[in-house]
Amino acid sequence: MYMSDTSDGANGFDFLHGTWNVLNRRLTSRLTNSDEWETFEAVGRCEPILNGLGNADLMRTDWFGGFEGFSLRLFDTATQKWSIYWADSNGARLFPPLVGAFVDGVGEFFGRDKEGDQDVVVRFRWSHDGPDSARWEQAFSTDEGKQWETNWIMTFTRTAEA
Repeated sequence: MYMSDTSDGANGFDFLHGTWNVLNRRLTSRLTNSDEWETFEAVGRCEPILNGLGNADLMRTDWFGGFEGFSLRLFDTATQKWSIYWADSNGARLFPPLVGAFVDGVGEFFGRDKEGDQDVVVRFRWSHDGPDSARWEQAFSTDEGKQWETNWIMTFTRTAEA
């Protein structure tokens, strides 16, 4: 289940395997200088795939009339980088991947997308402080990473396995 992140490589996401309660905190309006946050709870489960060179997770919540999100993470042994793909029930579109790596137990992943009609650089930041808690943050930049707006934070608490 939980492994310490000593290699900062293919084992970087091992901490996430299992079942989680997820507290979401999300800006109600992005890139508008909003400081209004909404919160909602979810349940997620992450499973290793491809002999540990990837994982897949599914998050479910009653928020937004019933929402599901799916992540696929793949580790490229040649580049030593992770690619993170996301899709959700708001259209079932596979978003462009974010690519990055773990350094000293913190993962940073970057990609490009659009928010409305604005081009954005997207950053995911993953961290954990032990086997039973983890944190994910999403931030957008419209100026190539000079300034970031954090717009979604998930706090994970491990549940007892069924």
